[in-house]
Amino acid sequence: MKHAGQTAEEAFKEGFCVFAFGTFDPSRLPYLNRKWCSGKAGRCGVVFPREKKKSFSCQQQLNTYKTMSLWVDKYRPTSLGKLDYHKEQATQMKNLVQCGDFPHLLVYGPSGAGKKTRIMCLLRELYGAGVEKLRIDHQTIVAPSKKKIEISTIASNYHLEVNASDAGNQDRVVIQELIKTVAQSQQVQASAQRDFKTVLLTDVDRLTKDAQHALRRTMEKYMSTCRLILCSTSTSKVIGPIRSRCLAVRIPLPSTEEVCSVLTSVCKKEGLLLPPELAKQISDKSGRNLRKALLMCEACRVQQYPFSVDQDVPETDWEVYLRETANAIVSQQTPQRLLEVRSRLYELLTHCIPPDIIMKGLVKELLDNCDGQLKAEVSHMAAYYEHRLQLGNKAIYHLEAFTAKFMAIYKKFMEDGLDAMMF
Repeated sequence: MKHAGQTAEEAFKEGFCVFAFGTFDPSRLPYLNRKWCSGKAGRCGVVFPREKKKSFSCQQQLNTYKTMSLWVDKYRPTSLGKLDYHKEQATQMKNLVQCGDFPHLLVYGPSGAGKKTRIMCLLRELYGAGVEKLRIDHQTIVAPSKKKIEISTIASNYHLEVNASDAGNQDRVVIQELIKTVAQSQQVQASAQRDFKTVLLTDVDRLTKDAQHALRRTMEKYMSTCRLILCSTSTSKVIGPIRSRCLAVRIPLPSTEEVCSVLTSVCKKEGLLLPPELAKQISDKSGRNLRKALLMCEACRVQQYPFSVDQDVPETDWEVYLRETANAIVSQQTPQRLLEVRSRLYELLTHCIPPDIIMKGLVKELLDNCDGQLKAEVSHMAAYYEHRLQLGNKAIYHLEAFTAKFMAIYKKFMEDGLDAMMF
């Protein structure tokens, strides 16, 4: 078993087989000790011992991985017809594939809504089962400045998946080089269903503006031999020219009833009986994030079975830690307390919790402790520092600045209220 913070490359060099799940989601962290999380790349996956004589993309080892995988991966639908919710949208996507004129796609929606699952189902509809035979490649790209950029990609014979934002400020070079390479390569099988390959770019909203403008030019140039599927949580940070060149597909979160239905179905396949009340509680605590809900449900199974209606649903460690941090901010506003909070925020960052997730969680907890008159000012202040957080490179500076500003405002508010009571 490998520890958090280890990169996929390090795990592979030590004789472990690595299969990536996709973009890092902190809700996965406490439920799996086989997980590696790369602080630099922000990717996550599963590692397990591999046979030295075989390739790490071996189908036999992939089958072994499936038998030991989490429910969220074990019961992931593999075709559009097997999706449990948004079935009308799935039918429209299937018709889009069958019509032949397949455009660039921009798939967006909140985390845990099922974007990646639907994209993989769409690729299977396009190319068949061969798209599931994945391999992990580590490529070195030389920038015009002669700087070497190392990037990890997940690929099949028909598509390539990459998170170009992993390359930081060099994401423009990565995008141009990878798309050019894919577009100029021929299909391995002459009898392939399509005469184009597909590039899946995740976290497009995290790309720099230079990279997005380069992507706009590149997607026009190689349209005949390459299609792009862009995946993001929001379109607000994607430039207009890219949005106008793609067919936008929004994947909303499933409803509470749909989440409960999926949880009940998965438990039934596992031979378990899930009380409707507990399913509703899990759905509410997960915020209708289906991935998080399935992880919580599996954690409940490990914690206690048979299930009980009043059973506690375990929370992720980082959420509890963030709540304690918010309580520490509200309880005392001093330079010493600010220093303590800074160390706690830095602890979250070193454990690969994304800074924007920390900011959103911290604001939510602080607003719960604020008076109604203060909430509007805190929300405005949070938006200001969140914007600066996106522009800067040192997240701890902006998180600490937000904390210090909140402490100043909150302390003044409390002192003014105390003075009003005295006089």
